[in-house]
Amino acid sequence: MNFDMSQFQQTFLEESFEGLDKMEAGLLTLEEDSSDVEVVNTVFRAAHSIKGGSGTFGFSEVTAFTHVVETLLDQVRSKEREFTSALGNVLLESVDVIRHLLCAVRDEEPIDENHRSEVQSKLETMLTEVSNSSSDSTDEQNEQVVSKGWLIRFVPKAYLLKTGNDPVLMFRGLQELGEVQCSVDIQQLPAFNDFNPEDCFLNWELTLMGEVSKDQVEEIFEWVDEDCDLEIEPFEEEHLEDPSNLEQAESPSPAAASSTTKERTTTKSTEASSIRVGTDKVDSLVNMVGELVITQSMLGQLSEDFDMSKLDKLRDGLSQLERNTRELQESVMRIRMMPISFAFNRIPRMVHDLCNKLGKKVDLRMSGEGTELDKTVLEKIVDPLVHLIRNAVDHGVEDPETRKSQGKEEVGVVHLHAYHKGGNIVIEIKDDGAGINAQKVLEKARQNGLIGAEEVPPADVIYDFIFHAGFSTAQEVSDVSGRGVGMDVVRKNIKALGGQVEVQSSEGVGTTFSIRLPLTLAILDGQLIRVGDSTFILPLISIIESLQIKTKFMKSLAGKALVYKLRDDYIPIIRLHSTMGIEPDSLELENGLLVVVEGDGQKAGLVVDDLLSQQQVVIKSLESNYKRVEGFSGATILGDGTVALILDIPGLIKYSHGSTRDVNFNLAKELEEQAVQMA
Repeated sequence: MNFDMSQFQQTFLEESFEGLDKMEAGLLTLEEDSSDVEVVNTVFRAAHSIKGGSGTFGFSEVTAFTHVVETLLDQVRSKEREFTSALGNVLLESVDVIRHLLCAVRDEEPIDENHRSEVQSKLETMLTEVSNSSSDSTDEQNEQVVSKGWLIRFVPKAYLLKTGNDPVLMFRGLQELGEVQCSVDIQQLPAFNDFNPEDCFLNWELTLMGEVSKDQVEEIFEWVDEDCDLEIEPFEEEHLEDPSNLEQAESPSPAAASSTTKERTTTKSTEASSIRVGTDKVDSLVNMVGELVITQSMLGQLSEDFDMSKLDKLRDGLSQLERNTRELQESVMRIRMMPISFAFNRIPRMVHDLCNKLGKKVDLRMSGEGTELDKTVLEKIVDPLVHLIRNAVDHGVEDPETRKSQGKEEVGVVHLHAYHKGGNIVIEIKDDGAGINAQKVLEKARQNGLIGAEEVPPADVIYDFIFHAGFSTAQEVSDVSGRGVGMDVVRKNIKALGGQVEVQSSEGVGTTFSIRLPLTLAILDGQLIRVGDSTFILPLISIIESLQIKTKFMKSLAGKALVYKLRDDYIPIIRLHSTMGIEPDSLELENGLLVVVEGDGQKAGLVVDDLLSQQQVVIKSLESNYKRVEGFSGATILGDGTVALILDIPGLIKYSHGSTRDVNFNLAKELEEQAVQMA
């Protein structure tokens, strides 16, 4: 019977990528304190697991490369080699290579042989150095024990099968080394009524005939070395002075290579994504479903022979159903929540490499790593974070000499902080560097025609210019930054997540970028508004306040645009009934309400007929079900079965400023009809 290993491949890859993250974090820690034995062991175990797992799945390239890495780490672990910065850099490069090899396996893409060979040569050179330094040791230490046959006693622990390991696969690995004879001991098998199919009650005695080394035999079982009792004894031994004689025996046999190729072609990669969920969250979800079933049963009984005397019980049941549904929704959403440390973990390596490249010293501090947000948001916020951190290290933090001349510590500080605030998550990237030169930004903005030659806007408006496409004040172009691209993409990506980014800076003191994001993209806290006989939804995050319109505070600009004086500020008025092509309750503005909103750092007042309730709504995508339309970010189905469109505040404000006049907002009625079809 053929055993299909592809069903476990996704789990192996996920665990391997997690192991690589542990290796990377451990290696960075060792550069600061190389004496931490536990960290060395953690890095070694991660490499060991990846090597063993890749061997089980037949990924020979991963196994061969990781074996060299593991050997170096074992030398560090056994005190044969001192951990140095140079060794750390090569091992970090090795982590990149292993990640590339695993991605190539997953995506069925070709391997970058040049990079792999280059890094492997560095590793082997380091191994050779240690080998040469110990060349005066006894000949016996240099000899490699090879036998014409081996007696192997393999006694797995009872839980072995639960770890995903299969003894049959190991025995197949032995068959690639030589002729194998096997006998099984079934004396530990319990009575049928006591039998647990998930436990292993068997042990084996095997005979391997072939001129192979003990290391080769041990390598077959190293994936389970802590999960079994293993004895390996030779028939007879002979000592080979030249270890190169073993090269042919150590290389994969043609059958193994063929098997590897077949594995590659049959396990087609997909973009499948998974989430590791704590059992507490699953238990909570199961409990909620149980409560929901009980409530449904109660309501089902009430529906039989219903009369008015049961009305109070019906109301109580419906109230209980609402409570259960809300709790179930919260439990389901918590399953998608992941700590932001998954995004933060890749930052230390990047800062390490940038400091080496730029000759800077940076103390990276991270806090709030346990703050949770939706997996989708988490995946999409990584690129903006990476760019902002690169900016902080490259443009923000000065080189050590400059910092010392300014009376600062030569080691700059970049602080990455995440926390919850008002139903959202806020991520701050703060540095104590040079800050933003507001005058230089203003001059560049004037050169680019973004502002008049005589205009002097406030600081927050000046800083906002750095988010314009192609805007850069860098004097030199490098492979790190300074090409005038990136910050506009940062804002665009954050905006696509329903978030906002703000910047505060003080020249010579430092800069802080603040990103505010919704916890999830699936559910929105919204304010229902009515315009005529149509209902729309405003994201609560965009609303500043609402007020009754007073004519004395309205002013007309150029005979067309209306603005409203709100304390010391003038904000444009957007008449939604005109924009949407809807008949309002009244054409007199003073009879309506003004909802003050903010998007992309700009404010506006929306004229509406009435404010309805606030509620959480499930977002349905317009783009995937109809087409992308400026001014609307999506749609939802209300409790009465009707469809309401969700307004895109930045898009409306841009329209009011005349920058998107080509947009046809009068599609509201058509969109409602299309949205009904989505339901």
